[in-house]
Amino acid sequence: MKHYIVTILSFLTTLTVFGQDITGQWNGLLNVQGTQLRLVFNINKSDTGFKSTMDSPDQGAKDIPVTTTSFENSTLKLTVANAKIEYEGILGKDNKIVGTFKQAGHAFPMNLSREKIEKEKLVRPQEPTKPYPNYSEDVTFKNEKAGITLAGTLTLPKKEGVFPVVILISGSGAQNRDEELAGHKPFLVLSDFLTKNGIAVLRYDDRGTAQSTGNFKNSTSLDFATDALAAVNYLQTRKEINKQKIGLIGHSEGGLIAPIVATNSKNVNFIVLLAGPGLPGNQLLLSQQKLIAQTAGMSEADIQKAQETNKTAFNIIAKSKSPEQLKTDLTAYMTQVAKNDPNKPTGMTDAEYVKLQTDKILTPWMVTFLTFNPVPTLERVKCPVLALNGAKDLQVAPKENLTAIKEAILKGGNKNVTTKELPNLNHLFQECKTGLPQEYATIEQTFSPTAMNEILDWIKIQTK
Repeated sequence: MKHYIVTILSFLTTLTVFGQDITGQWNGLLNVQGTQLRLVFNINKSDTGFKSTMDSPDQGAKDIPVTTTSFENSTLKLTVANAKIEYEGILGKDNKIVGTFKQAGHAFPMNLSREKIEKEKLVRPQEPTKPYPNYSEDVTFKNEKAGITLAGTLTLPKKEGVFPVVILISGSGAQNRDEELAGHKPFLVLSDFLTKNGIAVLRYDDRGTAQSTGNFKNSTSLDFATDALAAVNYLQTRKEINKQKIGLIGHSEGGLIAPIVATNSKNVNFIVLLAGPGLPGNQLLLSQQKLIAQTAGMSEADIQKAQETNKTAFNIIAKSKSPEQLKTDLTAYMTQVAKNDPNKPTGMTDAEYVKLQTDKILTPWMVTFLTFNPVPTLERVKCPVLALNGAKDLQVAPKENLTAIKEAILKGGNKNVTTKELPNLNHLFQECKTGLPQEYATIEQTFSPTAMNEILDWIKIQTK
């Protein structure tokens, strides 16, 4: 559910060249789960050999010094110690370097060329283009409780009139109002479809993202729920909105947030959960890791070992009584794990690797997510609920989560619940082959028309 973030930190370089001329500008394109990042290495001669810098145009970074670099037997190696970055490539007779970029144990192919490299143009046939046929207005609204301002877009079927409305709530990770990820804009496509069919839509940038203020890094799902509640309150002030027909559509983590908002506001009239969790966070992540590993072809022995490691770490978090004790206990456990971990990057000490792993887990968001059980909240939801999952969703297992959602809502006495597993769709509701996350960016389709029609047909029934 999270995306790898490439960060570039400063480093100095030394370079040894035998035979081939490595000086000059080298251009590469790093592709990380649909996000394209251009990198440029500038190598020049110095008194001691060579000195190089690196640019990251898409991050607005220029003239970044590099840590260690070697060039021997046509092989170029660079390391960025503080950022846990390594690059290794072989210079061929065609004057191109074929290599691999690594960060914190994750490897991505990246070749370097003397020629300037442009980003690949992605084919996304469903994305609407301006001018849009409907009325669209950029808006801002305040979350008074958090003291932040959220920025978004309200689309209306027509400028004048009174319409039912849905608020779109994004999945995990810092998302803009289009829920942009893997080269797709699912919320842009969905909002365009719904608005064309008579439903107004409000979508907004997550706090601390794009044009919204606030701190995303230190926030949890419970904090994000107050943002969605602020969106509901804002729509109460709009004359174009039918106040008795306000709904929420939450995707992934948004499907966990929507029920929280619905139980805290009488102004929420229906909710749609798209790949929403029904299982506790620790169970959900263990299931996710296992399904992805199995589909990717990992051996059962390796899967079992990873499951045991993660289960123990999650149990430490569940039993923790204080943040200080949690950090101590988890660090001690991860220190034992690191001794025999084959994924530890070359050149990284055990202490550095342990800190990297514990820092990933000990964020406010992750600790909250791992220990949150959505069932008690779902039992208190009284408005109509539609829950959809793709049959090939490897991140939120469809059968287990849909069953848990339905059972919890029925147990609470709410009989107006519909659950449906849609064939051949992945976590993003794309028609797919495997369901693996690395497939998301390669699929032209952004959002299955079948799924969008299921959502629309159900909403029309609720807003008659």
